[in-house]
Amino acid sequence: MNLLSSTSVFGFYTLVSRVLGYLRDILIAIFLGTSIYADAFFVAFRLPNTFRRLFAEGTFNAAFIPSYSDQKIKGKKFAKKFADEVLSIISIFLIFLIIIVEIFTPFIIYIIAPGFYENSEKFNLAVEFTRITFPFLLFVTLSSLLSGILNTNNKFAAAAAAPIILNVVLILSLFLAFNNNLNIAKSLSIGVTLAGIFQFIVLIVVTRRFYFPSILFLKKISNNIRAFFKKLLPSIFSSGITQINILIGTIIASFQSGAVSYLYYADRIYQINLAIAGIAIGTVALPNLTKCIKLKKQTLVEKLQNKSIELCLLLSLPAALGLFIASEQIVNSLFGYGSFNKEDVHNTSQALMFFSFGVPAFALIKVLSNFYFARNNTKLPFYISFITMFINIVISLSLFKKYGFVIIPIATSLSTWVGVIIYLIYLRRNKILFLKNILTSNLFKILASTFLMSIFLYNGLNYFEDKFEYSNEFKLIYLLIMVGLSSTLYLITAKILGILNLKSYKIK
Repeated sequence: MNLLSSTSVFGFYTLVSRVLGYLRDILIAIFLGTSIYADAFFVAFRLPNTFRRLFAEGTFNAAFIPSYSDQKIKGKKFAKKFADEVLSIISIFLIFLIIIVEIFTPFIIYIIAPGFYENSEKFNLAVEFTRITFPFLLFVTLSSLLSGILNTNNKFAAAAAAPIILNVVLILSLFLAFNNNLNIAKSLSIGVTLAGIFQFIVLIVVTRRFYFPSILFLKKISNNIRAFFKKLLPSIFSSGITQINILIGTIIASFQSGAVSYLYYADRIYQINLAIAGIAIGTVALPNLTKCIKLKKQTLVEKLQNKSIELCLLLSLPAALGLFIASEQIVNSLFGYGSFNKEDVHNTSQALMFFSFGVPAFALIKVLSNFYFARNNTKLPFYISFITMFINIVISLSLFKKYGFVIIPIATSLSTWVGVIIYLIYLRRNKILFLKNILTSNLFKILASTFLMSIFLYNGLNYFEDKFEYSNEFKLIYLLIMVGLSSTLYLITAKILGILNLKSYKIK
């Protein structure tokens, strides 16, 4: 297994999905801007989409893959039975949950967007759209189980490509609504649930070589299943802490007009790097790390952990500085059209700039938590996540009135960095992580490459300053040129310094 090449495969399909996601959000920004329809849809989409990220982006796998791997070692029949039992219990639970949510949607919207209650039209729209989108949760969760089975068999492409379906369906829904004078936000909500169904069907077809789902009527829950679900909830909470913090931010931001949309658009931009630098690396490394630990290959365990951290920093540090330097140009070029005015650009870029400080932390926390998940330990990550969430809430609530929505990305970034520091302390204390000297040496090389790239990007943006005016129709082209040249410079420098070496990431 080559960590870099496998991450590249996962990252490529994730990148395609995120680019389509950007196109989708650009179109939403043009047609809906930061209107009440946009705010209502984003809240309705945020709830099931948070669960999608919680389940689909490594958190479900953090508990499922180690348990499924144990059963797979015993034999295919044991693995099949375990997967069927998990699928059956989760299906029943989620169907029950969806029914409850559909009944009590107004109460739930009041909890996750209390600021909407003062505007009855916005509140009612959010209730209507949430009832349409929430069934998406069932299909995306079951899709995550299938993705976990594929990842356990070192098949990462299909699982990474599955979210492409969501973005394609939403783009088609948007154009269909626009061309037929339908309610755009409502059509997008319908598209969310339809995409979940299509995604599940596609993954069933792809996974059938390794597993085909069967619903079991369980008379008794086995000890293996009890152990799995005992690990699952802490795993979801701890591995998905970034998404939970963002959801908390959405709740607080609902009290300020347009703030939900500002945070949503900013979140969409930095998530592309998180998907590659954190989620992709964590997803690829987890099944292999779990296997190495079970086989007691300590040398390989240490190498895989060090290389995971190194690759995470190699991808996240330049992205963080790039987002900080070019936050306004990025937001302006991607969303500064139609109903998305100059004020919206400025406010969203402010949110993005403060989120950029946390990008390496968001990625690292995904990787570091895996070092415990691979050892079937979900308790400590749970406690660390609770601490970061508490810090986030305290900072956001205490300073929101004074600083407005910008305190939310500040609190999210700061609390996540605290989580990273706590992880490193406990990993060293528990003698789980042994940092190699070469990692320190390569970190300095990464910082040098990042610094050189940043100087080039900063001067390039100043040189093309007039090209990034709000009214310039071709500003996106200039952004792509600058991002492309800066990225190329960074990769060349990293290659020259010897940190972008394919062979060094090969784990036998």
